[in-house]
Amino acid sequence: MTPFGKRIREHRLARDISLKQMAEDLGVSSAYFSALEHGHRGRPSSGLIAQICGYFDLMWDEAEEIKKLAELSHPNISVNTAGLSPKATELANLLSMHINEMDDDTLDWVIAEIRLRVGTQPEGPTH
Repeated sequence: MTPFGKRIREHRLARDISLKQMAEDLGVSSAYFSALEHGHRGRPSSGLIAQICGYFDLMWDEAEEIKKLAELSHPNISVNTAGLSPKATELANLLSMHINEMDDDTLDWVIAEIRLRVGTQPEGPTH
């Protein structure tokens, strides 16, 4: 499940809305919406993100968070390290080879450390 999919599911469950009902209300197939929530599809379009924000009647901050989570939720990424330092290439390769072995605590630590060092804010609760 992607960060975007997790947050959408939280909103759905808090409002007692089934995936099937939400997909129908938004005019997409439930199979597509399920794949989107579970990270088997790429990022949703900006139009669908806007529809989702409207569907849940999200205010500015919440809508911005959903947009940012969608950007961070592409399940199949590539990292081009051409022209970067050898350490950047090593990091990208280490993550690629070992991310499936990392538990949530380790992932939380890596994410927090990167955000601290590059000055980005967390995207809300990750648990």
